[in-house]
Amino acid sequence: RHGAGKNEDTFKTSPFHLDLWFYFTLQNWVLDFGRPIAMIILPLEWFPLNKPSAGDYFHMAYNVITPFLLLKLIERSPKTLPRSMVYVSIIMFVMGASIHLVGDSVNHRLIFSGYQHHLSVRENPIIKNLKPETLIDSFELLYYYDEYLGHSMWYIPFFLILFIYFTGCFTPVEEESRMPVAALLLMGPSSLYYWYLVTEGQIFILYIFTFFAMMALVMHQKRKGLVLDSNGLFLFYSFIITLVLIAVWVVWLWNDKILRKKYPGVIYIPEPWAFYTLHMNNLHAAKESL
Repeated sequence: RHGAGKNEDTFKTSPFHLDLWFYFTLQNWVLDFGRPIAMIILPLEWFPLNKPSAGDYFHMAYNVITPFLLLKLIERSPKTLPRSMVYVSIIMFVMGASIHLVGDSVNHRLIFSGYQHHLSVRENPIIKNLKPETLIDSFELLYYYDEYLGHSMWYIPFFLILFIYFTGCFTPVEEESRMPVAALLLMGPSSLYYWYLVTEGQIFILYIFTFFAMMALVMHQKRKGLVLDSNGLFLFYSFIITLVLIAVWVVWLWNDKILRKKYPGVIYIPEPWAFYTLHMNNLHAAKESL
């Protein structure tokens, strides 16, 4: 069925998916960005440190809802897309997000014990005095699962699915290359979330390669007389605004010596939560002492 429809659906267009993009934006902000905030704000006695926090339940909901929305997005593509690659990507996404759930849960709970995200694992006061010292290796392993393996298995399939969907967002009809007002309103929150995703997830390389691949595809399709439809424009412009926000973030924190030490590589993009534990926590402590 899918193979027979390849030639038939090449130039079909689809209207702007207001419902799906709205649900994406809403659940990203509430279930992903909001989970550490919920963990900090809600009373600790409701969620003891040896039990899952409110943020963990947010993360569990995210791990179920996001794959469902991604599948729905792929289903609405006007072009028949490689389903096997999509399904494998979804499976990898769920695995990576689940690994991240465990690591992130422990790491965020450590904040209540004085863990500082702007410092490395071994430089943290509550970690470096652990005995025996081999326990520090265990915390570094936890950090690896959270920040490296979990993020890679989570974000690579996520951006791959978005790009696969993007390949089907082209039309020969100029009139279809317009975004409704609702798309313009959603673009700001969507771009801001992608900024958070890239900076907190430390996935700038993955993001920029995806963006360059989108640009190359747009130029290639333009030679064929094809332009982006409203959904493709929404995704493409969101990525452009995200790049601008990342640049502003980096320029703002360019001379921060402590964060420079935490992120010593060529690509300097501090994590928002590292900024929070470094500056905002100190600000809160100063207010409480007054």
